[in-house]
Amino acid sequence: QDPTAAHYIFQDDPFLMPKNAANSRLFSLSKESGKNAAKYIIKQFPQYFDKTFAEPNVLCLMPEILTPQVEGLSEEALKERIHLRMVKDSVNLFDQLIQAGTPVSLETTNSLLDLLSFYGDVESSPEKEEEEKEDLEEPEVNASEQKAPKREFQRGSQSSGSRWRENSTAERIFKIMPERNAHSYCTVIRGMVKHGAYAKAYDTYIDLLNERHKADVHTFNALITAVPYLKERFLERWELAKDFLNHMTQQEVQPNLLTFNALLKTLRRCGGVGRSVALLVVKEMEALGIEPSLATYDHLLFIFYRGVDLSSSSIMSEILDDVEKRSFTPQDPSDGMDFNCCDLKDIKLAYRLNKAMETGDNWKFVDMDRLNAYWSKFFSLLCMMEQIDVVLKWYKEMSPSLFYPTPKNILDLLQALDAANHLEAIPSVWEDVKQLGFNRRQDLLEELLALMSREQHPKEIQLAFAKCAEDIKAAHEQTGREQAPLEWTGSMLGHAALLFSRAGRTQDAWYVSWSWRPVNAPCLGFCRDRVMEEFLNCAKQTNCPDDAIRLVKLAAALGLPSSERLRSRTEKEFELSETQR
Repeated sequence: QDPTAAHYIFQDDPFLMPKNAANSRLFSLSKESGKNAAKYIIKQFPQYFDKTFAEPNVLCLMPEILTPQVEGLSEEALKERIHLRMVKDSVNLFDQLIQAGTPVSLETTNSLLDLLSFYGDVESSPEKEEEEKEDLEEPEVNASEQKAPKREFQRGSQSSGSRWRENSTAERIFKIMPERNAHSYCTVIRGMVKHGAYAKAYDTYIDLLNERHKADVHTFNALITAVPYLKERFLERWELAKDFLNHMTQQEVQPNLLTFNALLKTLRRCGGVGRSVALLVVKEMEALGIEPSLATYDHLLFIFYRGVDLSSSSIMSEILDDVEKRSFTPQDPSDGMDFNCCDLKDIKLAYRLNKAMETGDNWKFVDMDRLNAYWSKFFSLLCMMEQIDVVLKWYKEMSPSLFYPTPKNILDLLQALDAANHLEAIPSVWEDVKQLGFNRRQDLLEELLALMSREQHPKEIQLAFAKCAEDIKAAHEQTGREQAPLEWTGSMLGHAALLFSRAGRTQDAWYVSWSWRPVNAPCLGFCRDRVMEEFLNCAKQTNCPDDAIRLVKLAAALGLPSSERLRSRTEKEFELSETQR
């Protein structure tokens, strides 16, 4: 892998390669937006895509036919519209068939219920075709609290998506069906859970039992997911989940991986009760020969990560023992490599997780945003725990092929360079800062100037530092319609003046001191004694008494305590004319 190349999803064009994490997110989203826009155009204007010029015609490469081909009032036309996911047209045609007295088969009606349960009463769209990840997480509470706090999202946990309306179309069609089978009940229950009508889903399940029908495994999975919204107390939630599991046994429904993942997802919101039974759930999985997926481990980490009884590091280590041996395939919509080893400040665990991510296709479970966040945390941990040579090696290999450093990553790297007394690498870091677009970040500029000016370095390094100071000065001079002007602080002026004076660039040092001299007295930190002494040393090296006199006048005008000492040094170390004296 080329460490200087961008991610493979971006165009191999310098203009289209992102420079930082914000650009990376924007470019990746714009690519997906372009695909959705193309689908929208094809769907809205199918007449422009109905001609076939290819010979031979490869059907899999042609746009999907999205316009109905069967006309008239018939069940075949209804089936076609259901297949094309035309929600409103399907409902309208179904109502017309019922009003005309034309019977609709149970199979076709169930297919319509499937469509309505998935989309609700909203027309299908590319965005609706992906399941939204439900946010079932709840803040940790005291172990003695056995009642879950009432929260707004219990009434509307999916306010961002479509809701199950009172007397919705699916519910209306379900009620007027002359005959209902288990599939009819199951698909309505799953639709109610998906769109947030948890109490109705439970009532419909009771009706299913009263009608002597049996639910399928997918319905039980949905009901177990809905448990936290049906009961308030932690123990009541676990008891209801157990009831559903017992019903599965009675109805001879074999649980699958998604069943156990749904149960663990519910246990995430059962406090101490969840921690006490979560490992029993995992043992039951093993007994049934069901291998955990990444979502299983994610739920376990959430359950125990904040626990007070077990060490987070030991839990993470046990999970990594299993994860690093396997190459995973997608089995659950919640699958993802979202482990927070880096938060534990354990570099060994972080290396193990990194090795697990590189096994097989495991890296595919991390999207662009999470990948950049993961590498950012990993790099910050390296800066904190590793030797500087190792840090720089990883930095060279990771950026920009794997991640784009954040301002915090740059600050962490600067602190690592400072701790290792490796400040000569700062100029190369500054070049990366400019490339990343952070050359106007006040906190970074202050830290860079402070580190470069703290100590005297060999002449070659001082010249490189002065070049960095020149770039920073240029950044302050830049003005644009969309750029807020950067303001010098007293400390930044002092550091920049020191860097210019040590490199023998007297004019630049004076330019910083005079052209950018603050008017208000509180900002006169750039005139500290150390800066004045460096100015005088620079004037002595260049044998320029005029600069020394200007310095003494500046110190006297500002009322600095060092003005008398500077005057004395000037008289002793310079040959002054009578006029100058």
